[in-house]
Amino acid sequence: MLFGSPFGVPFSPVSPIIALFDTYPIGATLTIGMDASFWTGAFGGIQDGVALLTNAQLFANVGKPIDGPRPVVRIPIRQITFVSQ
Repeated sequence: MLFGSPFGVPFSPVSPIIALFDTYPIGATLTIGMDASFWTGAFGGIQDGVALLTNAQLFANVGKPIDGPRPVVRIPIRQITFVSQ
């Protein structure tokens, strides 16, 4: 078999986590979580396997800011643990 799986389910190179972003318009304020921290900023879209946030700030899971705001942040889709608005 060249493509797909032996069970008839088509192979999808796109992570199912991208579906979390379907309902958010560009510019919506989002919080995107990773292992021990989360980013808060304006949603800039999905491009080449990363979520883009603009004017984003990184926080520790306890809520304390880790760094100052950044103009653009690229978060790899495979590192995302949650998305909220």
